[in-house]
Amino acid sequence: MEKYNHGEIEKKWQKKWAETNIYRATESQEKPKYYVLDMFPYPSGAGLHVGHPKGYIATDVFARMKMMQGFNVLHPMGWDAFGLPAENYAIKNKIHPRIAVEQNIAAFKSQLEKFGFTYDWDREINTSEPRFYRWTQWIFLQLFKQGLAYQSKEPINWCPSCKTGLANEDLEGGKCERCGSEIERKPMRQWVLKITDYADRLLADLQELPDWEESIKEMQKNWIGKSEGATIKFPISDSKNPNDQKYLEVFTTRLDTIYGCTYCVVAPEHPLLLELGERIKNREEVERYVEESKKKTDLDRMEAKEKTGVELEGVKVINPFNQEELPLFVADYVLAHYGTGAVMAVPAHDQRDFEFAKKYNLPIKCVIVPWQKDGFLGEQDDQAKKIYEQIKAGQVCYVDYGGLVNSGEYDNLTSEQAKEKLVEWLDKEKLGGKKINYKLQDWVFSRQRYWGEPIPIIHCEKCGTVPVPEKDLPVLLPEVEKYEPTGTGESPLAGIAEWVNVPCPVCGAAAKRETNTMPQWAGSSWYYLRFIDPNNEQSLVGEEKDKYWSPVDFYVGGAEHATRHLIYARFWHKFLYDLGAVNHKEPFTRLQHVGLILAEDGRKMSKRWGNVINPDEIIDKYGADALRIYEMFMGPFSQAVAWNTNGLIGARKFLDKLWRLNEKVASDYRDSRALLALGQKTIKKVGQDIADFKLNTAVSSLMILVNELGQAEKISNNLYESLVKLLAPFAPHLAEELWEKPGHQESIFEEEWPRYDQALVADEELEIPIMINGKLRDTLKVAPEIAEEEIKKLALAKIKVKKWLAGQEPQKFIYIKGRAVNILV
Repeated sequence: MEKYNHGEIEKKWQKKWAETNIYRATESQEKPKYYVLDMFPYPSGAGLHVGHPKGYIATDVFARMKMMQGFNVLHPMGWDAFGLPAENYAIKNKIHPRIAVEQNIAAFKSQLEKFGFTYDWDREINTSEPRFYRWTQWIFLQLFKQGLAYQSKEPINWCPSCKTGLANEDLEGGKCERCGSEIERKPMRQWVLKITDYADRLLADLQELPDWEESIKEMQKNWIGKSEGATIKFPISDSKNPNDQKYLEVFTTRLDTIYGCTYCVVAPEHPLLLELGERIKNREEVERYVEESKKKTDLDRMEAKEKTGVELEGVKVINPFNQEELPLFVADYVLAHYGTGAVMAVPAHDQRDFEFAKKYNLPIKCVIVPWQKDGFLGEQDDQAKKIYEQIKAGQVCYVDYGGLVNSGEYDNLTSEQAKEKLVEWLDKEKLGGKKINYKLQDWVFSRQRYWGEPIPIIHCEKCGTVPVPEKDLPVLLPEVEKYEPTGTGESPLAGIAEWVNVPCPVCGAAAKRETNTMPQWAGSSWYYLRFIDPNNEQSLVGEEKDKYWSPVDFYVGGAEHATRHLIYARFWHKFLYDLGAVNHKEPFTRLQHVGLILAEDGRKMSKRWGNVINPDEIIDKYGADALRIYEMFMGPFSQAVAWNTNGLIGARKFLDKLWRLNEKVASDYRDSRALLALGQKTIKKVGQDIADFKLNTAVSSLMILVNELGQAEKISNNLYESLVKLLAPFAPHLAEELWEKPGHQESIFEEEWPRYDQALVADEELEIPIMINGKLRDTLKVAPEIAEEEIKKLALAKIKVKKWLAGQEPQKFIYIKGRAVNILV
């Protein structure tokens, strides 16, 4: 038999697929639709390494099975080409970003085509092309008109290396996730999107996504960080003018601990520090502390092992519930943007407050003790009393809920009962009330860089901030010679006078364009919609096409996007839904994250380590199908796993073995029942495993079947063709070649996915455990359909069972069909 020549076979079938447009998606109503999508790549490097295609191979396997199951499949690909990744690559290589993107896309596309993916290249998109970003700008204008895009000059995360502002989501461990630089907090004019207006819906609608991984949903819940609590106004003592009483407003989720408050704390950025002015007797010390805090990131401040702070001498606040005068501190463990930027400190019942109080020798008052149904009072229970004494002595911090003590009229109430009554009092006295807070902050949306979508806004001295008329979109990004970031807080666009200076679209007076650009997340927040209708000049997506294809049925990509891209995309989608521009509340029905492929040395593949493996070289030597098989077989899809060339060689040997099976096929041959049963079980398992994305075990099942067939003298044509169809999603080129050999004219991907015979899938024998009084004493092998009377006879006749019964008659005989026997004596 001729040798399996992967090079010739793969080129042959890739050419045929392109000529026949077999993967072109149409809005055919004859078939149910299925939209499977990869998170599209940044073309920010000269090429892919073998780790990049893992997710793409998996979605391709899934898409091919869906095609054979009769679905109209949309599986597109494009390029996330704007933003820092592409621009930093261009700067490093001293090339214009547009040229770099064009070259990198060509290289990436050439590599991807070698894998034989089912991409519909007619729908290819590029976020840096004007025909695409026109609609990104259009979405921004709608956000602006709805009051969801606004300008701010609050301190933001500034990366001194990338020379741009960053959203919280762009940080890793408090550092720039792109370059690893320490972040500075810097006041700057910026555009911000009010994602917080959608916080409740982003959180609540996670319940409508049962096919998302729980870990990803949990990450989003934690990032959104909903807290239900109350605000309390603490009067500031010694106000000079009784009519101008100042208050410190705090937010707390533990109003039940209010009587244990022994001091209050404000963030270094809190405006009260300026308002109090000369009343702070140690003002210089406070100002030095505030300046030092500006050098720290939010994460540094929250995770610092030792809490620091400075008391505001000469200033006291009054607990409105008991009129106690309390000291006020400034401390950087309190963040300005969470809650009110101030907290009430209850050292006995908050670990952070406890540590701070111990350091600065502040009072610790126990007001919560363990609660029991028949009386919460700690004194009535030895263990509770012990805890109570330890709390009172300042030895432990009790953070659980319980019952109130030392809390005036609220004593003997549970935490929940007390919260209700305490908040009622605050409402009545107009000193606070119920409040919901979110950790999620509004999205810092502008970047002081060149390579991004121009923000379609014009600034006019007379008319103010004016949107660019929609008819004038897109606002084109001008060509420049120098595009490096300035570091001044201004984009390089600010220096292009002929582009910046324009007439106001409202009054016609001299005005200036907005020179900040959008972040890389702008285009990726809605790109999946454009794949549905890439050439529409009238709207970002046509209504009928959106109704047909949306939502994305299956979305696959990196877990690192859980608190960035996936939150941003859900926010934009909900906004577009509110506008009536899309038909569904959520963009992605099912979500699966992909685990990394590490280098053979166990580290992340990087040029720095010299451990990058080029897929082109692997494909040339072993074939694309061998690489596809190997990457799916390496381990569970969502887990990181190290590359092993021996495993790749094993995958190639498996395909060689399969290639040789063709010699054993006989059209008139009847397989043994055992081989036939294994074939049917393999059909069932491979189909179910692909559906569940257990792709490694699907490949394992194929290998087991091929090994068994290799030992057979002959193979029936039916069993062989079923095997080739099961192989097709994983090794499409080889499957097409094997399918064509006996004379099939149509592509294997136009064939029907194999169906299994349930009777043959059922095991011929079941092993049933025999329990006596709930303890395993023996087992029994029986046919699946055995009657209860028959199994009773067989079970009671077993020697071990007789021994344990010791002549006793069973009081009860219980048979759980197909699972277990339990004899009670």
